Amino acid sequence: MPGNDNSVSIIVSTLNEAENIAPLVAQIAATAVPFHEILFVDNNSTDATRHMIRTLAATHPIRLIEQDHAERGLAAAVMSGALAAQGEVLVVMDADLSHPPERIKDLLAPLFTGAADMVIGSRYVPGGSTPGWPRWRLLLSRTGAALAYPLTGVHDSISGFFAIGRSRLLEYASPPPAGFKIVFETIVRSSRRLRVVEIPISFRNRVRGKSKMSFVVALRFFVRWLFAVLRHVVHGPYRPAEIARSTMSNASTD
Repeated sequence: MPGNDNSVSIIVSTLNEAENIAPLVAQIAATAVPFHEILFVDNNSTDATRHMIRTLAATHPIRLIEQDHAERGLAAAVMSGALAAQGEVLVVMDADLSHPPERIKDLLAPLFTGAADMVIGSRYVPGGSTPGWPRWRLLLSRTGAALAYPLTGVHDSISGFFAIGRSRLLEYASPPPAGFKIVFETIVRSSRRLRVVEIPISFRNRVRGKSKMSFVVALRFFVRWLFAVLRHVVHGPYRPAEIARSTMSNASTD
């Protein structure tokens, strides 16, 4: 894959992140990573998030995708960004500054050298960490990741910070899985044919804005995650014909 400034699109899903947009763009720009665009996919924010994005778009390579009437959730937002992206390589990250922009270059390096098809910023490999997390959140997250390991072969398939070739993501993650399981589903649907590399990251707690995570929300995610894992254990991953039928069904209802 080429490593030029036209090859990388950065996809960021947003929901009421007005306070974090400018710091995030500044931190990405400070990394000196060659990228073509930052795609903000907004899920009907009610604060000044969209205003901030449009303001920054006047001086930065930024585009806004509005998801007002589309399917909600991280996976759907990422796939909307992937479909609209002009880059050959995608970097997916959160808007709340929990994912370290300075590690984007390390995510991209194995893709550009041809050493990997997907690179995950992992909290659960040596060197990774989740400083400041409450015990309940760490327990749920680590348990979910451990349950998925036999199916994925990676330690943090719940991660939302990753890089992958656009064509690979569109091939294996369409139609998008429900909720947040895009890394997990992409690996499983590929029948683990993707060469996946994990690099350690420190997952930082947000400084600005209101966290959307609570024990109840985390527990709900965990239960949905557990059902997804069990589905693949019992039935196996979607086969290409099933994915094609599902895609056609979705298209017919649009």
